[in-house]
Amino acid sequence: MPERFEVGLPDGVRLNVEATGPADAPVTAILLHGWTLDGRAWHRQVDALTTAPDGGAVRVVTYDARGHGRSSCMALPTATLAQLGDDLATVIDTVAPTGPLVLVGHSMGGMTIMEYAHRHPAHFAARTAGLVFVSTTAEGHTHTVYGLSPRIARLIRLAETTGAGVLARCGSWRAPRALLKALQPSLRWMLFGDRCEPADIRLVTSAVARASLRSIGGFRASIGTQHRLDTLAALAHLPAAALVGDRDRLTPPPCAESIAAALPATELTVCPGAGHMLMLERPDVVNAALTGVLSRVLAEPQPRICGTPAPAETGA
Repeated sequence: MPERFEVGLPDGVRLNVEATGPADAPVTAILLHGWTLDGRAWHRQVDALTTAPDGGAVRVVTYDARGHGRSSCMALPTATLAQLGDDLATVIDTVAPTGPLVLVGHSMGGMTIMEYAHRHPAHFAARTAGLVFVSTTAEGHTHTVYGLSPRIARLIRLAETTGAGVLARCGSWRAPRALLKALQPSLRWMLFGDRCEPADIRLVTSAVARASLRSIGGFRASIGTQHRLDTLAALAHLPAAALVGDRDRLTPPPCAESIAAALPATELTVCPGAGHMLMLERPDVVNAALTGVLSRVLAEPQPRICGTPAPAETGA
């Protein structure tokens, strides 16, 4: 059974954290979920890693980002990727203060990892040994056209921006479950590819129901404007993988291709027929990529990445 606890942040927000595996495992994998989701999105990866024959070699940590899942809501000005990068640094210091890390991010979670690397470069370099990017981007909404014509995509983005501004002012309220049930066909179209298991759309709908309206609306601007390809280019020495579905309407293949271009040693996987929720749609493929990066990290001499982390530092 996973160990569940809370991590308190400097501004009073409390994050819901779950950890599985021995605390003294040689490597810790931290899995970060996407916008409006929560840590449960990774349940197939957690199960695969913790039931593997060498499961004791890895400690697996998931947590709900501020305003998501079971974590508490936050002040609207802190609904930014920059703050999420700072939160990740705090989680690392609290939950995994020593030893090498493999950071795994889906969508907003991948952008959080990039922001952590940008804002805390010494801290990141001292701890991070491997990276896995799942259905994410380093270029904001540059490539997001929802699988539609650019003209229609612009209209959708305008409506989305207006709606996000309204939701951001709704505080800690949650979306009514009856409304979300009615919106399930739209969620299925937006997030999944050719196939979608009923249990997966139920999980996604449940996660959106747990997210505060402030987080649903508040993070939208930051996500749309982030650009971190230059930050990624400095990480080219790390074992890494990038995965994307060719039916992903939110972070289409050009997003993963630009990440792979910035990290030339990255293994790029494009999954035919899959959408944005790869860890649910193609769990075996995601598990294989994650296991591959972990295996490379475990094979590395540990003194290179172990030791007390450098003090957190915040950049512009």
